[in-house]
Order: sequence, then structure tokens, then C-alpha cells
Amino acid sequence: MARFSTLFVMLAALFWGLSGGIAGMLMAEGWAPLVVSFYRGAIGLGVVVIWLLLRPQGNGLANRTLWGWSALAGLGVAGNFSFYFVSISEGSVAVAATLMYCAPVFVYLVSFALRLERPTPLKWAAIAMVMVGIVLLTRIYEVGAGGVTPLGVAAGLLSGLSYAVFIFGFKYAAPHGSPQAILVIALAVFSVVLFAVGDTGQILAVVGTSSWPLFAVIGILGAGLSFILYIIGLNYTAPAVASIVAMVEPVTASLFGVVVLNESLVAIQLLGMALILVTVTVLSVSSSA
Repeated sequence: MARFSTLFVMLAALFWGLSGGIAGMLMAEGWAPLVVSFYRGAIGLGVVVIWLLLRPQGNGLANRTLWGWSALAGLGVAGNFSFYFVSISEGSVAVAATLMYCAPVFVYLVSFALRLERPTPLKWAAIAMVMVGIVLLTRIYEVGAGGVTPLGVAAGLLSGLSYAVFIFGFKYAAPHGSPQAILVIALAVFSVVLFAVGDTGQILAVVGTSSWPLFAVIGILGAGLSFILYIIGLNYTAPAVASIVAMVEPVTASLFGVVVLNESLVAIQLLGMALILVTVTVLSVSSSA
């Protein structure tokens, strides 16, 4: 298992990147972002339930603390998936994926506020560089340029912030139970929340549509199998290596958007994307060291 750990992390990032592209295809057909998000998490829930049934030992389901932090993680996933897809619908897959990749910056800011991490000039400089990259990528100085709307930019950043919430929830739930139990609770909370706020008519209509295979793929790969591979891979992969390998996600999503969805990026946006990806990766590797 250890020999394939890096491959597992890479595959998880690849599946996450592909899920953004598939979501773009579904939303182009008229499906609402929240509906696509609901099926990604709900089908993923079915996959991790099977994982829990196969590996039930040490699940910690009787622990109230596990439920509390796992529920918070579920809210984080709900926000992450939903805002990510809203950002795609309001801009492009490439921009949305790169903005979501800014999640480590939000983790640092929260850690600074909670005194879990010591701020240093290098970290503040890295955060500033990411902000510059965001400005270049979104071309926020000329709103509407390249098809990126203010809502798309805000949703992309909120998806990153929501992912940070998931990270903290999962981190504090981990000592109280197994990863599969945490994911089952998190995705169950996710499904309840998204079903409550989503378009019920569209959610039910998916069952009889010809698009259901894409919904199945986005759920199995984008939230079920990918989470399992990522968690198993992290057990044997150094955090610094995982941070670098995780770049596969925004790169895959961007290539999917350009090749399949005919999206385009101008040179200044590519510069901003590179600035964000390189800076966030260096920041993560430095923190791991």
C-alpha cells in the first residue's frame, strides 16, 4: 500500500479536477449548481458507507465529539462543493479551481487568529503573492472581463474558505474515530443540507434523465473514491509531497475546461494562475518542513 501512496493522492486530485469539468458539462445542460453538488455528495456518501461497512473497527460512532466535528466538516464540504460549482457557472472551470486552491491561505489566516500557527514575514509575503495572483487571474480590475463575474470570484474564494472549514472539522474529529466514520457523518449532513436548500424538482428529475451517468461519475469519482484514495494515500505520503501532487487538481480542471468546454485564458490570467499554484505549493511544503 505504501508503494502506491503518492499515486493514490495523485488519482484523488485527478478525480477532483475531472469532477469540476463534468460539473461544467452538467450545468451547461441546465442543471443547477446545487443539484449537481447534491448528487456529488449523496452518491459519494453511498461509496464511503460501503467503506465503513468493510472497515467498521474503531469507528467511534458512539462519541459525541466525533459527531460534532464531523458535522462541521460536512458543512464545510457542502459549502466547498456548492460554491465551487457556482463559481464555475459564473466564470470558468480554470478560474474556479484555482481560486478554490487558495484554501491553504484561509487555513493559515484562521490558524493565525486561533494562535495555532505563528505568523512570519515569509507566510505574510506568500499570502500577499496569492492575493496578487487572484487579481491577475480574475482580472477583477476590469469586472466582467473574460466572462468572470464578481459572484464567480466571490464563490470561488468562498469554496476555498469552506474547504478550510472542512479541514479543521476533519482534523479535530480524527482523534475520536475512523476516517470512514467521519466522512459518512460529514456527507450525511451534507446531503440533508443540500436537499433542503436545493431545487427539489430538479433533484428528483435527475433519476429519469439521460444525464444520470454523468451524475453517477461525479459522485463516485468526485466525492467517494477520491476521498478514500486521498486518505489512504496520506497515511504513507509526506505532507510536502502531497501538497505538490495536489496541483494535479487545478491543472486537470483547467485543461478539461480548455479542451472539452472550449474555455480560454489570456496571458495575464495564466500568470496569475501560475503565481497562485506555485506560491500555495511552496507555502504548504515550507509549513510541512
